[in-house]
Amino acid sequence: MNKQHLTLFGLKFHPFRPGVPLEALMALPAVDSFCRRVEFSMGDGGYVMITGDPGTGKSVALRQLSHRLGKQRDVVVGTIAHPQSRVSDFYRELGDIFSLNVGTHNRWGGFKALREKWSEHIQSTRIRPVLIIDEAQEMLSTVFNELRILSSKEFDSDHLLCVVFAGDARLPDRFRHPDLLPLGSRIRRRLQLDYAPREDLLACLDHLLDAAGNSALMTSELKATVAEHAAGNYRIMMNIGDELLAAAAERDQELLDEKLFLELFAPPAKQKPARKRGA
Repeated sequence: MNKQHLTLFGLKFHPFRPGVPLEALMALPAVDSFCRRVEFSMGDGGYVMITGDPGTGKSVALRQLSHRLGKQRDVVVGTIAHPQSRVSDFYRELGDIFSLNVGTHNRWGGFKALREKWSEHIQSTRIRPVLIIDEAQEMLSTVFNELRILSSKEFDSDHLLCVVFAGDARLPDRFRHPDLLPLGSRIRRRLQLDYAPREDLLACLDHLLDAAGNSALMTSELKATVAEHAAGNYRIMMNIGDELLAAAAERDQELLDEKLFLELFAPPAKQKPARKRGA
């Protein structure tokens, strides 16, 4: 969306795109509580987990958690978005994220270098690295177990790393498998995101539009319709909003209303078959 369209709608930014400013994202009570609990236990390191179906708010929760942790002076946050690498590649990726020169392709050498450097860094500066792993259900079991060994020391009495696992419903199932049960039993904080009630979707719409600069962009009737058709899914709601805004921009229409929604999303009326003559 260009500046001309933003001016047409009285907006500071596009409210229905994934990269909306952090302050435009509504802080859900459950997410805020989870972030507080993670912040409280940061000094102890360890593992936390966020799970939920696509569109239930995992990406937003991760952005908010990363921002809040990153504001702490003693925390360095790194992110892996699609963890499908092998163990050796995973070590090199960790080294790149936290600016540590592993300098070896050897499994034990990589493990030893990272662990020693992290341990020295923590002891001298008391900085705690945080690794956020999105779509963690895709990780190889061998990488999960290497991460468990890498992140702890002194018989689990202390941790070199705080790890945030995020994924869909397959992730808790992975941790119930005997091979990963030792790691799953160490997860200390959990956040399960479910489909949103209609009231939360409406509140999210109001918050987005107000933050973007035009709380009256949509009629109240349209907001209710969008919330109903989103079926509890924030991503569907955003996609509907994006389509409505694009159509309105094409028509130079300043107000988004139900008429526009029906033109875009209402199923076409079925035509009755023509009656044959003489029938």
